[in-house]
Amino acid sequence: MAQLLYNKINREVLLEKLKQSTEERTTISFYRYLKIANPFLFRDHLYLQFDQINVMGRIYIAHEGINGQISVPTSQLETFKKSIQEIDYLKNIRLNYAIEDDGKSFFKLKIKVREKIVADGITDPTFDVNNSGIHLDAKNFNEITSKEGTVIVDMRNHYESEVGHFEGAICPEVTTFRESLPIIAAQLEDKKNQPIVMYCTGGIRCEKASAYMKYKGFNEVYQLNGGIIEYARQIKELGLENKFKGKNFVFDERLGERISEEIISKCHQCGAPCDTHTNCLNDQCHILFIQCPECREKYQSCCSRLCSEFHELSAEEKNIRKGKIEFNGSKFSKGRYKAIGLNMHLDKS
Repeated sequence: MAQLLYNKINREVLLEKLKQSTEERTTISFYRYLKIANPFLFRDHLYLQFDQINVMGRIYIAHEGINGQISVPTSQLETFKKSIQEIDYLKNIRLNYAIEDDGKSFFKLKIKVREKIVADGITDPTFDVNNSGIHLDAKNFNEITSKEGTVIVDMRNHYESEVGHFEGAICPEVTTFRESLPIIAAQLEDKKNQPIVMYCTGGIRCEKASAYMKYKGFNEVYQLNGGIIEYARQIKELGLENKFKGKNFVFDERLGERISEEIISKCHQCGAPCDTHTNCLNDQCHILFIQCPECREKYQSCCSRLCSEFHELSAEEKNIRKGKIEFNGSKFSKGRYKAIGLNMHLDKS
């Protein structure tokens, strides 16, 4: 039955519909670690309920919990909140509201059952994700991170921290969360008695990362409750100092929301100050990279001359050459390019 409950409309059609839509929508993220006995049954129930009120977004369900990033028609927001209160797994769950929201974050509803809601590489059955670190609000986060000896760790991938991070944070050069866990634990091996403060986008990765650090013998572990999204809301509401510099990367069509006015990264093609991520318009490449407006026009929203020229070909010509050309997206995964020098491979002519 689960396989029958999904959107069947073409992606391009849905994207165009989203662009043309004037409907006001609210972007929300949420997660919860808890034991779900039958993820497939829960998945079907959730799809039917959310589809009725035109929720769009991406939700992952596993035996260990639920992780969702969605957009809800603002007119249906109260109905949505009431509906999740009637679901035991979601009752009183914290909802993180987007900081910058144009209503164009998602174009369809996709709910998948996965082995884990956050892939971690942990196989020890004694590991307890609920034995996490002490949760900090924005005020306490600012206070403890100002103290000497406190270690701040960004638990996101490097293409996220490249455009924005907290002052003084350790930002690992990693592509995946599971890759970062052993790296961070090894890097901080001599700091097991120092305060370790971890943060991520909305809190889900820190929940598991802080539990992992305690599992590895670290004695004073904290995490930013609600992540960068909730931090940004609280500092604005309470008039607190903003210690986050730049933009918060998000995994939807927006690809980012501004937290401070600083631009801390550069265009991958010309080196100009820029923090706008995009995917190469050539579908055979589709690599994620940073591109300024001038380079967007010069390369027609592509990462290189090669890609822009290929994109202009007819469908028949593309089909003939498909698989015979190596694009940047063929050689590099998103996020990995910075570490191995994608800039050198981008056409700067």
